[in-house]
Amino acid sequence: MFAAHNMGDTIKMAELKEQIEKALAELRKEKERKFDQTVDLIVNLQKFDVKKANTNLAISIPHKIRDKKMCAFLDARNKNVDTIIKEDFKDYKDKKSLKNLVNKYDFFIAQASVMPAVATTFGRVLGPAGKMPSPQLGIIINADDKVINELKEKVNNSVRIKIKEASIKVPIGKVSMKNEDVAENILVVYNHILKELPKNKDNIKNIEVKFTMTKPIKIKIR
Repeated sequence: MFAAHNMGDTIKMAELKEQIEKALAELRKEKERKFDQTVDLIVNLQKFDVKKANTNLAISIPHKIRDKKMCAFLDARNKNVDTIIKEDFKDYKDKKSLKNLVNKYDFFIAQASVMPAVATTFGRVLGPAGKMPSPQLGIIINADDKVINELKEKVNNSVRIKIKEASIKVPIGKVSMKNEDVAENILVVYNHILKELPKNKDNIKNIEVKFTMTKPIKIKIR
């Protein structure tokens, strides 16, 4: 019984992957742009209370999209990553410097020892931007070179999702990537979101795929 159920899931995933690849091929027929457009996955939710959900995910993807700009809050400076140490925190008292910091970096990590001070000084801007260092991916005990480099690798091969509204938009690839690789990234993220939803597939209305400069293409999931 289990094997049959599992086989059905595999077939459904294969069909979904085929649909995604078809949508990507369709999007490529649009006018070419002079830059490497981002491929976005949009997951539209239904029968789901966003206010009650505190969903903050860090999902590892099989194909790296790009190297992320990373900043670390550490006890001491590290040559492998842009570092802000505790003595520097006083330079980020005003809104403008905080806003510039949030916009400059894609991802923030922190040493556990400075995390309370990070929350106090930077929480009001990093929190709403969904960039607060998290225990799943971003809070470390030791900040030696090996740990930092491993974390950078992990961060570059992951996407973070904070469900704040009924439509989740995730950058999932680049136009320069192969359709198959983008489709694999989409399936991994879609399945991960699915597991987090209380009613599983019933909480998903549909999914859409788009490039930066195109309209989205809907993909049926049932």
